Amino acid sequence: MPFFILAVMILRSVFKSRRQLLLENLALRQQVTMLRKSVKRPRATVADKLFWILFSRYVDGWRTVLHGLHPDTVVRWHRQGFRFYWRWKSRGPKPGRPAMDGGLRKLIREMQTINMGWGAPRIHGELLKLGIEISQATVSKYMVRQKKPPSQTWRTFLANHSECLAAIDFFTVPTAGFRVLYVFIVLSHDRRQVVHFNVTEHPTAQWTAQQLVEAFPFESGPRYLLRDRDAIYGDLVQRRINSLGIEEVITAPRSPWQNPSRLFQLLPYL
Repeated sequence: MPFFILAVMILRSVFKSRRQLLLENLALRQQVTMLRKSVKRPRATVADKLFWILFSRYVDGWRTVLHGLHPDTVVRWHRQGFRFYWRWKSRGPKPGRPAMDGGLRKLIREMQTINMGWGAPRIHGELLKLGIEISQATVSKYMVRQKKPPSQTWRTFLANHSECLAAIDFFTVPTAGFRVLYVFIVLSHDRRQVVHFNVTEHPTAQWTAQQLVEAFPFESGPRYLLRDRDAIYGDLVQRRINSLGIEEVITAPRSPWQNPSRLFQLLPYL
């Protein structure tokens, strides 16, 4: 019920007799009792909440005349309004970092488009030279993300050059007689197959060079040959590789993960 209608009813009740007020109060109580039996939970509007909050603040014994609502509900409305009021009064600036100027975002993207090889560090340095104080992370955030990599992936590179790649490596095999055999193996990355292998108990550089000749006869060698930094691959082996027209690719020092045989095993999963 709107607030001004209640005010008009209160003014009219001033000029009524005591008998009329008692009868009207009795009728109102009977209607409230009937509504409480038929309606489980009455719906209160904003005006109703405001009326009962003010009524509870300035009228003593307001709990005795409240029949349609529970007194705790009115108290909860009062506390909720108190929280909303102080939240509105103590509101501050918008949280988070201030928004960046649109012109600066456009400048970052233009520098990236014109200079294809520039990344976030280079663009950040150029902006600092212009007197624009900005962090490298912010520059990286507003750069245009490439949907595709600028160059081919590592998997594509290996797939395109696998036919001209081969690898050589040694591994050991213990025997039942407590001897250790050295197995020399040549792997082709094209078909992922073993091109050549041989076993010896005493490997030498001359023996290893002969295995390369047997593995790639009649100029059938690959373009690149991957190997590690084992001391057995001495001058004799290197001369034999060059004589076969093969370019050797040596792994980095102290990098066991670059082992040629391990690369051969991981190639299908790259």
